[in-house]
Amino acid sequence: MDISNSKSLFANAQNFIPGGVNSPVRAFKAVGGDPLFIKKADGAYLYDEDDNRYIELINSWGPMILGHNHPVIKEAVIKAMESGTSFGAPTAKEIEIAALITKMVPSVEKVRMVNSGTEATMSAVRLARGFTGRDKFIKFEGNYHGHGDSFLIAAGSGAITMGAPNSPGVTIGTAKDTLLALYNDLESVEQLIEANKAEVAAIILEPVPGNMGLVLPEEGFLQGLRKLCDEEGIVLIFDEVMTGFRLAKGGAQEVFGVTPDLTTMGKIIGGGMPVGAYGGKKEIMDFVSPVGPVYQAGTLSGNPIAMAAGLAMLQYLDQEPGVYNQLESIGNKLVGGVKQSLSKLGLNYSMNHLGSMYSLFFSEEKIIDFETAKTSDTALFGKYFQAMLKRGVYLPPSQFESLFLSTSLKEEHIEYIIQANEESLKEIL
Repeated sequence: MDISNSKSLFANAQNFIPGGVNSPVRAFKAVGGDPLFIKKADGAYLYDEDDNRYIELINSWGPMILGHNHPVIKEAVIKAMESGTSFGAPTAKEIEIAALITKMVPSVEKVRMVNSGTEATMSAVRLARGFTGRDKFIKFEGNYHGHGDSFLIAAGSGAITMGAPNSPGVTIGTAKDTLLALYNDLESVEQLIEANKAEVAAIILEPVPGNMGLVLPEEGFLQGLRKLCDEEGIVLIFDEVMTGFRLAKGGAQEVFGVTPDLTTMGKIIGGGMPVGAYGGKKEIMDFVSPVGPVYQAGTLSGNPIAMAAGLAMLQYLDQEPGVYNQLESIGNKLVGGVKQSLSKLGLNYSMNHLGSMYSLFFSEEKIIDFETAKTSDTALFGKYFQAMLKRGVYLPPSQFESLFLSTSLKEEHIEYIIQANEESLKEIL
């Protein structure tokens, strides 16, 4: 496979961009080789600068739930462009998308739009602190909430991939207010709350983490967190930047029947545009400026192009109830086929799957948290990634990332991926 144009572009990029990429995992350091530079995308396919075509299972790290270049989203963006790209003033579409979010996610009574998932999580924690008058918050090892200083304490995803789970530049003063618990371990949370009595403002977590690979909550874990927060006056924040509108209309909180106080969102709500949001109970959200004392602002928040794309996406998901059944079917067929290949070859593995998200771990352990995720054979994953890429299947370039499926995957794509998976496994074993 010729990737000479991508190689040339990567060499040139390193002269002007740190590491040649604008987000670390894209550099392929975890899987070896040089990153591909993408020229276009359509449906289930990516096309690189050498005109190689790939069936891809990243979907822009989640937002392309309908596949790339979907006509509904494309038409909405083009129409919005005709009226201008940015106003820095309120628009009617902001109200429309906010109302639709509150309809689809019952725990969200009011919502504030921002520009990224990172902005959403930073703002939600600040709001929880302002609302409760407390300084500390609890996060979980292996959960990733963007690159805000407070969150880069034993962070997941890119930080794991780069081998630096604690980032330089994060001050001791910032880190001291971040308390680290173990995912799927209620006792670790209880111990932190007891040791910091009446000091914890919030517990923030990915209800279904996707940044140490996909990990599922154990039975009773989310329910237990809700109970603890109720007892201790703590704000429970679900980071549904990945899972929101992907696992169900109402996200993971709908799937597991647990209601958070605040929810952070992103990815799908922008239809591929850079958008984030945070929302929740009215009494908490009314602490946000200008009606309340907690300050948060953004020139491009509620950008008309992003709002048009996001509104078109959410309207489609809201009006097409068969989408989630379709995604479930695609996930079951694909994961089932991959498992058959793994079993046939006698390979030790662990597979986590929920709806349109899944992760294959090269580990004998059941993957339930950060520590078990780290038992994965990352070197073997790198070989697997390259073998699949050679066969035209583009996986996330890190063991510690979930795969994301879209409705653009047809029967022939699924069959091809399963075949490529079996061939790749035979090659690397």
